[in-house]
Amino acid sequence: MAKSGAVWGIDIGSCALKALRCRPHEKDTAQLVVEAFDYVEYPKLLSQPDADREALVREALDTFLSRNEVADDHVAMSVPGQSGLARFIKLPPVESKKIPDIVKYEARQQIPFALEDVVWDYQPLRGGNRDEGFALDTEVGLFAMKRDQVARALEPLERSGLDVEVVQLAPLAVYNYICFDQIGDLSDVEFNPEDPPPSLVVLSLGTDATDMVITNGFRVWQRSIPIGGSHFTKALTKELKLTFDKAEHLKRNPTKAEDPKALFQAMRPVFSNLVSEVQKSLGFYMSNNRKAKLTEIVALGNPMKLPGLQRFLTEQLELPVKLVKSYDALAGGSVTDSAPFKENRLAFGVAYGLCVQGLGRGELNTNLLPQEIVTRRLVQAKKPWAVAAAALLLAGLGANYAAHWRSWSTVDLEDDWKPAITKSQSVSSSATSLASTNTTLVEQFESIKAIGNSLQSNTEGRLLWPELIKAIDAAMPHSARPKDAEAAKPTAHDVAHREELHIESLDCQHFDDVGTWFTNVQSIYDEVQRSEQSLSDRRARKAPPAAGDAAPPDGDAAEAGADGAVDDAAEAAPDELPPEEAPVDGGAEEELYADSGELGVDGEMGVDGEMGIDGEMGIDGEAAPVGPTGPGWVIQLIGHHFHNSDSKDKENTINRGDEGELFVRRTLIQNLAEGTVKLPDGENGALVDVKLEDLGIAYPVVVTKEPIVRVTYDPNATSAEDVANPNAGVAEPLGFGTFGAKPDRNAPIVEVEPPELWGLRRYNFIVQFVWQPRTRTERREGPATDEVMAEEF
Repeated sequence: MAKSGAVWGIDIGSCALKALRCRPHEKDTAQLVVEAFDYVEYPKLLSQPDADREALVREALDTFLSRNEVADDHVAMSVPGQSGLARFIKLPPVESKKIPDIVKYEARQQIPFALEDVVWDYQPLRGGNRDEGFALDTEVGLFAMKRDQVARALEPLERSGLDVEVVQLAPLAVYNYICFDQIGDLSDVEFNPEDPPPSLVVLSLGTDATDMVITNGFRVWQRSIPIGGSHFTKALTKELKLTFDKAEHLKRNPTKAEDPKALFQAMRPVFSNLVSEVQKSLGFYMSNNRKAKLTEIVALGNPMKLPGLQRFLTEQLELPVKLVKSYDALAGGSVTDSAPFKENRLAFGVAYGLCVQGLGRGELNTNLLPQEIVTRRLVQAKKPWAVAAAALLLAGLGANYAAHWRSWSTVDLEDDWKPAITKSQSVSSSATSLASTNTTLVEQFESIKAIGNSLQSNTEGRLLWPELIKAIDAAMPHSARPKDAEAAKPTAHDVAHREELHIESLDCQHFDDVGTWFTNVQSIYDEVQRSEQSLSDRRARKAPPAAGDAAPPDGDAAEAGADGAVDDAAEAAPDELPPEEAPVDGGAEEELYADSGELGVDGEMGVDGEMGIDGEMGIDGEAAPVGPTGPGWVIQLIGHHFHNSDSKDKENTINRGDEGELFVRRTLIQNLAEGTVKLPDGENGALVDVKLEDLGIAYPVVVTKEPIVRVTYDPNATSAEDVANPNAGVAEPLGFGTFGAKPDRNAPIVEVEPPELWGLRRYNFIVQFVWQPRTRTERREGPATDEVMAEEF
């Protein structure tokens, strides 16, 4: 059944059920037309100890439905503010399409329950800016409520046959009412966070709590204060020893009390507590919104009719407190002028705000109605149409079958079709026989092919490891050595400037799936790719201008070339270790590898018995590389180099952007990824350049983060132990000779020249890469894919 254009806003409070029925104004979009209202007061407050909440609400709903026609109207209901959670989050500048993901992350942080246990919704507030797809100065309202509480609130209305379409927190309904009725349309007003418009403070006093809302139309803040009208009644019962009903009667009719002064004296602590909570809330709000300007307080709720309360709040809060005397944007003279409506006018603010939202005029349109209820209602609404469609389909199928049956009944199978059927069966039998023969032949071919591949792999497989060694050698950087004997004499300066890497060991480990290894090192690999992209972008920005373009200003020209990118990288390179942290001796050389080059637990490579270093996948939320898959080897190279800058060597010209790990990446890593090697893959065994990636080498990465350390070396040492021991090779002190011989005390004293020692800066590294071997025949057939290599293994 089609819905009417009217909306019922139902506010089920602790004292009474309040409801308004509104529809859009035919001519003025800034107004609504109120067509009906209802105010059903319970015999007892729902918060009284002996009150049966479910029975009281059910009776009130029955009374409401007996007096009003609701079946064809939309229904929106409110839930108490203290039952839900409201958070207002200021977002950093972010792409608009990423706002839902950020809000979901914030929801997990802000909501103290699992998201599966709550119903939550969000909405960006008015006043944010958008620039080229980015949201600026955006504030998002996040609202949530536990599912079981939502179900309890909906249960009495569903039992009464009301299909609620909107569930909203009461303070947010008040916000919608204030924006629509008091502030007005803000679509043409520009919001300036540095000079926001004046703000209104709304106090909606309920039976058990007071909802406080502060808003300037663009931004909103709310808090539920646990003090309401029932607290005044409880104060009277305690101080004057009255029954609850008697105290409630005197509170509403203070002039009938024998001693009105004693009555107000008993309620004064509640007055003070309410003012104190409001002052705390205002102080907190102003401390977080220092540019806000509060103009006045708008008061709602029947408890505000308590004599003296309005004047007391005005004096204590130093802001004018105004009771709502009329709803300016609500048209409908016969309703708004009726005595019952005027008497309870202050109680309809929440119901009014629900109607505003239900008619699509609200500033906040979040909805805490569970999605599964919405889906169930959609299915129920479509059931009649589905049944009708199924009936039509069955009728059509029946008619189609009848037509085909009539055609079939006119055919004589025995005389007209039997020869053709027999012939077709014969052809089908022959085709089946031929298909079986073909399957047998294919199986035989595959068997012979497998034997051939096995024989071929035995011949070419023995070349795989030599090809790997040659490929690694081709990827190593080499410095030309001078041929002149005097010029070829090495010096510390010469060693530091050589573009050389010294490999100390090569190790390998086989993986059934190399993706396991890549998962552990992917964070390092991603970081390197991001760094290389950043350097590439800097080079592009600093590239020399094209012909005809203006030259860069003086002082910037030197940075316009590729060297500028290297200098930028140098800024991020680590400084030389301070003297107290750097080793002063090259001895105990093995200690330099203690945390980087040793095999892991149980002889496995890497950390914790696995090759690689633990890491997370992805770069700043972007999609992570797929990485290698399938069986293969992981090769590990342990080595060091001395190609590092040295502040103590004035002639050292090495740029800090080309030392340490950066030098390894520029040479070995880049060559492994993009280099070639000469192999006899050409026709008749001719040497040709073969890409290392065609050999199955991929994903090279430096898996260690070692500092550059200062070490001391003896260039005249004759062994690795002597290199680490500067005193090795020095003549023995006077008085000692060959072991077991008598010392010659008359031997002349020999002055020993101290050894020449070099001070170098050394960088230790571990490089790992994937190798999924491909034979010469496989290389000639075409490029490798993960699927092909997985099948071959």
